[in-house]
Amino acid sequence: LAEEIARRVGSPLSLNALRENLEVSHKALTHWMEVLERLYHVVRVRPFASRAVASLKKMPKAYLWDWSQVSAPPARFENLVALHLLKLCHLLEDRDGHRVELRYLRDRTGREVDFLVTLDSRPWFAVEVKTSERAIDPSLVYFRDRLKIPHAYQVVLDLDRGFIENGVHCLPAVDFLSALA
Repeated sequence: LAEEIARRVGSPLSLNALRENLEVSHKALTHWMEVLERLYHVVRVRPFASRAVASLKKMPKAYLWDWSQVSAPPARFENLVALHLLKLCHLLEDRDGHRVELRYLRDRTGREVDFLVTLDSRPWFAVEVKTSERAIDPSLVYFRDRLKIPHAYQVVLDLDRGFIENGVHCLPAVDFLSALA
């Protein structure tokens, strides 16, 4: 199961597909997932549900606490950003008492944004993660406008200098991640 999850980092995680692939019962797979979460091997990020978009409500994404176990570079980078955002959520909740959650956005038509950080169950900022793409992702703009998300960022691993386009901040990963600390 751990190996299967590592191959599916950053994608919606279908427990039914995993169950069929591993040939185990749903109850066993659910229990194993809970064990992996309690052992800090995997963290699940759930989709954000809103009436403003026809969103998927059930399928979480899975990320590994040890991002170095993810072999594909784009998924590894997305996993790294997920952990930094989760760390920020935990800090703001533990230190300041805010209700902060890490979610992702995906609608039934396939538009997706990698991460949404909510504050008191309301969208606060959205983050799209790219390894080298500099063009602003249209899904990020769509969800920002539709959900009235105050801040939108596209974080790029291979980018020398940030810019703002269509109200979206496109930032080098080193600048974005250092600002979260």
